[in-house]
Amino acid sequence: MTWQKVAEKGEIPAGKSKEFAVNGKKIAVFNQNGYHCLDALCVHQDGSIAPGKLDGDIVECPLHFWHYNIRTGELLDYLKGVKLQTYKVEARNDGIYVDI
Repeated sequence: MTWQKVAEKGEIPAGKSKEFAVNGKKIAVFNQNGYHCLDALCVHQDGSIAPGKLDGDIVECPLHFWHYNIRTGELLDYLKGVKLQTYKVEARNDGIYVDI
C-alpha cells in the first residue's frame, strides 16, 4: 500500500464524509472523532455510503438503510461477517492521506 493525499485539511468538516476515487477504488473518508476510511460502496447495491447519515461510529447507507461501523467496516445488519475494507488515515500538515 502507498500513502495518497486525498483531501486538503478542513475539506471534510467534523461529522461529515466525502467520497474519493483513488487507484480505481471508491473510498469514503469520515471525519468523526478522527479520520476513518473504508470502501465507499455498500455491499447491497453498490450505492455510496459517503453521503449517509452518521450516528457516532455508524453510517447509514442512504439507499436502503444498511449500517456500517466506520472504524471496522463491519456491516451491522442482515449478513454476519461482512465487512468493507478499511484503510489507515493520517491528517498531516499539508492534507489528509490514506494508505491505499
